[in-house]
Amino acid sequence: MSNSGRVEGSSSATTATAPPLSRYESQKRRDWNTFGQYLRNQRPPLSVPDCNYGHVLEFMRYLDQFGKTKVHMQGCVFFGQPEPAGPCTCPLRQAWGSLDALIGRLRAAYEENGGVQETNPFANGAIRVYLREVRDSQAKARGIPYRKKKKRKKTSETVTSTFHPMQHSEV
Repeated sequence: MSNSGRVEGSSSATTATAPPLSRYESQKRRDWNTFGQYLRNQRPPLSVPDCNYGHVLEFMRYLDQFGKTKVHMQGCVFFGQPEPAGPCTCPLRQAWGSLDALIGRLRAAYEENGGVQETNPFANGAIRVYLREVRDSQAKARGIPYRKKKKRKKTSETVTSTFHPMQHSEV
């Protein structure tokens, strides 16, 4: 106990009654804490209300150094090849899907922590443009065009086209 009569650390009484966080909620909390630490490490240190979309873009670029996705550069012999035949010196980056999910979690955490939706730096159009550029450049570097998955519409043809043994008999 400290002099104030408060126990240092976490309280076992509150953690015992709280249900365990889901994987998503745990990841969102970790991401929020990581972003907050990133802002505090800036010179001068920043707080979340003082940050803008530019700081979010810098954060995503900063995270590239911890990426595990090989992104071939324009001059690389493996550029545009989905399955390269050997190693190269191209950089490792954060995968587009990871960044997209991260921004989604941070966008939600911002508002859950008192941020106003209209000023959410994670929801800024520049973030969406950056993510689109990352997605397109990574797809091009791998030689795999990105196509958005289309939702299948349930039509009468789809519903009625079931397998009928009599229609598919062998000749």
